[in-house]
Amino acid sequence: VQLQASGGGSVQAGESLRLSCAASGGTFNHYNMGWFLQRPGKEREFVAAISWSGHSTHYADSVKDRFTISRDNAANTLFLQMNSLKPEDTAVYYCAADISGNWWKQTDPYEYDYWGQGTQVTVSS
Repeated sequence: VQLQASGGGSVQAGESLRLSCAASGGTFNHYNMGWFLQRPGKEREFVAAISWSGHSTHYADSVKDRFTISRDNAANTLFLQMNSLKPEDTAVYYCAADISGNWWKQTDPYEYDYWGQGTQVTVSS
């Protein structure tokens, strides 16, 4: 499975970005998917997850009511709509695929089997 993240950039606080993650080489609609962020010198942190069907989602408290995860299984693409961005959202964002389907472990980066290359999001005040 290959994952290609895109859509990052530099924005002002309060603005929005939409990240995309294109999947290839696997059966996208069988996988739970997640977004994680990583700041310099820090470990990867959970941002959001979505079940294979799209019916279930889960968010980190820090992004609830601001970010929305979604997927288009027909297009093999995962999205993260990021609204009301804050300077503390600045990080590299990674998409990831979980082929084992353990939904209760969706916040654990070690649960995920495949990772995209990351896309930089920079939010200035």
